[in-house]
Amino acid sequence: MTDPPAGLNKVLEAEHAAVYAYGVVGARTGGTQRSSAAAGFNAHRARRDQIRGLIMARGGTPAEAGASYELPFPVVTGADAARLAAFVEDRVTAAYLELASVDDFSLRRLAALAMQECTVRAYAWRPAIAAFPGWPSRDPSPSPSRPSTTPPVSLNQ
Repeated sequence: MTDPPAGLNKVLEAEHAAVYAYGVVGARTGGTQRSSAAAGFNAHRARRDQIRGLIMARGGTPAEAGASYELPFPVVTGADAARLAAFVEDRVTAAYLELASVDDFSLRRLAALAMQECTVRAYAWRPAIAAFPGWPSRDPSPSPSRPSTTPPVSLNQ
């Protein structure tokens, strides 16, 4: 049995934080947003449990969840909660990106699927497409000679 890749515990830590954050999101939302928060919470909880099992099956010790997590900004309103959910999905996607580079095909596949799911959830919370890391973004200001007919790419978090 080989040690699990370090990326698995990084992903597990990200999933622990996502479960916590979605608890906050659910507490600050109502209606459809609360349903979306519950779906995100359940998806991250299931992924967390799956990753935990993979680590144990490979002879590793899974990272434990923190008692609490520091949020990146105050979450008071439903709009704050939606912003937090999109932020969390972006961060979890980044954690899976490292796992996508391991030699194990099954882990690369899992990482790709998880990143796809996170991206879809992030878009639902914040319907804007950010530039890929390392790629130049579009200039958000339209040219005076040719007005823009499409909205600028949002790079805000």
